[in-house]
Amino acid sequence: AGTVAAMIHHSSDWEGPQAARWRPAPALVGVALLCAGCMTAKVDETRQVATAIQANESIVVLKKPQLEGIGTEEKFLDCVQENLGGELVHPEDGQSAKTATTKDGVPFKIFGEQQFTDALFPWFEPSTAPSSAAGLRTLLERPGVSERLNQIGVRYVVWLDGNTRKTDSGGSVACAAGPGGAGCIGLGWWEKQSGYVASVWDLSNGTELGSVSTDVTGTSVLIGAVAPIPIITPVQRTACNRLADQLRSFLVGEDLVGGGAAAAAPGGGSH
Repeated sequence: AGTVAAMIHHSSDWEGPQAARWRPAPALVGVALLCAGCMTAKVDETRQVATAIQANESIVVLKKPQLEGIGTEEKFLDCVQENLGGELVHPEDGQSAKTATTKDGVPFKIFGEQQFTDALFPWFEPSTAPSSAAGLRTLLERPGVSERLNQIGVRYVVWLDGNTRKTDSGGSVACAAGPGGAGCIGLGWWEKQSGYVASVWDLSNGTELGSVSTDVTGTSVLIGAVAPIPIITPVQRTACNRLADQLRSFLVGEDLVGGGAAAAAPGGGSH
């Protein structure tokens, strides 16, 4: 905070009434620095069926179809894929197929979403994909669907729903250039919220195993001190990491007694 205050104090090009009006008070800068980087994060899990993925099984992570409104961002889906700890069967450009193991040593596979929708065309297109477990069971009764799923080896589908949005903002930063040089002064801030839900369906029998959700809120700050100084809170990245960690634990059955041999009552928890 002392460094920032010194930069504002020595911004001589902005001396005068205008600078006095735009310069943030030291206390305000201090509050901004305290708020910047602060986050609240919550993770919940609800399990309906006591089962766990096996080493030879695959999942596919899909964005839940949204006919209206804003759907889940593609970069968030890619982030979850890369952080789940499985092997990417069809990595995209810039992704590396990597095999990682959980503490139970289950290196499950992650099938590419585009390859999955192509293989199951047209049943998992946004306008035709099942919106519930009952709809999935109806789909599985169609000729050729179960056979195609067995052929590509995908057992579970993970539906991602949610997005990151700006919930509040305030302040302002003004920048100008003059004979003495250019600079910015002022203080701006904004708050973002990342809320996502991952629902897990068993494609072998049309049941919903449960869901994992995360909610992360954080504040970022832009300080005008000669040059703009952004202090960005990684809200979406944190939501991705938290969701992927809990989803991996859910898939491999770390919460199940005896590795899935005993039934688990529905419930949730926060971290």
